Amino acid sequence: MGRRALWRDAIWFGTIVAVTGQWIIAHAMNLPLEPPWTVLLPGLGIFGAAFLLSWGAELAELELSQSLALAFLALMAVLPEYAVDMYLAWTAAKDPSYIQYAAANMTGANRILIGFGWPVLLLCYWLKSRQRSIQLHAEQRVELRALVLATLYAFTIPLKGTFSLLDTVVLVGLFIAYLIHSSKAEHVTPEFHGPPARIAVFPKTLRRLATLALFLLPGYTIFIAAEPFADGLLHSARHLGIEEFVLIQWLAPLASESPEFIVAILFALRSKPGEGFGALVSSKVNQWTLLIGMLPLVYAISGGRLVPMPLDARQTEEVLLTVAQSLLAVVMLANWRFGVWEAVLLLSLFGSQLALTAPRIRMAYAVAYLCISAAYLMHPAYRRSFINLLTMGWRGRQGRSNGLEQGHART
Repeated sequence: MGRRALWRDAIWFGTIVAVTGQWIIAHAMNLPLEPPWTVLLPGLGIFGAAFLLSWGAELAELELSQSLALAFLALMAVLPEYAVDMYLAWTAAKDPSYIQYAAANMTGANRILIGFGWPVLLLCYWLKSRQRSIQLHAEQRVELRALVLATLYAFTIPLKGTFSLLDTVVLVGLFIAYLIHSSKAEHVTPEFHGPPARIAVFPKTLRRLATLALFLLPGYTIFIAAEPFADGLLHSARHLGIEEFVLIQWLAPLASESPEFIVAILFALRSKPGEGFGALVSSKVNQWTLLIGMLPLVYAISGGRLVPMPLDARQTEEVLLTVAQSLLAVVMLANWRFGVWEAVLLLSLFGSQLALTAPRIRMAYAVAYLCISAAYLMHPAYRRSFINLLTMGWRGRQGRSNGLEQGHART
């Protein structure tokens, strides 16, 4: 059995490397591709890269805290989203019509992550184990606190109607604080299965080099595959007569978010839902701090002037709706548990608003998110746990949150 398992893991590892590497080769050779290969080949590259990233994140837990390992995993997985939005912000300084696209891409990516990614992860875990909730780890307090603080600050953006360099200072500073505190989180020795279990027994230097390669190789693949994959999808969708704004807000982010979705689902299917959900929460922190903070900086550098990026009425409404959704999400997570009914609520609110794009509808959904958040906070257990996230610091004691979880279990 041991030799058979070794061969199985070796074949599985080789297959994933080949699936990932085929796009690196095709890109390096500048091969002329026609549909459907313009979507299929980079898509396969992204799919393979997601597997390699998940293995790298598991192995990184031997060297780093789980929170920091997941933070790096999330940062690598959202590289396509950064590439697309930075390009749009850079171009917006020269062509103001692109401002709406930069804002649309950012808001779409954030709402897809919470409204679609989180519920689908729980659904996959339920299909695998029949468990109706995901319990968050104590180490994930760092992510939750960063997400709460970033969400509360983000309410200032629709109030002032701009992305400004003040946002850059506050949100990028919060991201740096998040990384620093993630590095100080408790170190837990993980359990390995499949190819990571084989690499974990390598000599330390070789193992570290292999772990580094499992971040760099898929990270590079994602970076070079994101644009052709998104362009291929956009080109196909335009033939269907879909509005350009809608393509930028929903289709492009869905394509660029696919690596992190795949990574998280792989964790869930390997009975590691906490790690999978932690990767998505960390991705949300990345996008809600570093991504937003970089937009006005890139805009200012491209334009050669220290001016904020203006938002029109529609973009302001989109940002407010995104902030309201984020508030509901962090209130739900304040009791350290994400349940099936919460997943259904987030998915229903997100899915139903896709077909309703009128300004009044967007504001109605924003108000709905805020009202539901207020209803959650009226419950003593949720209110206490949310206040604890704000007041107990980055590394509060898990023992105090256990009572909150028990309170949730009684609801």
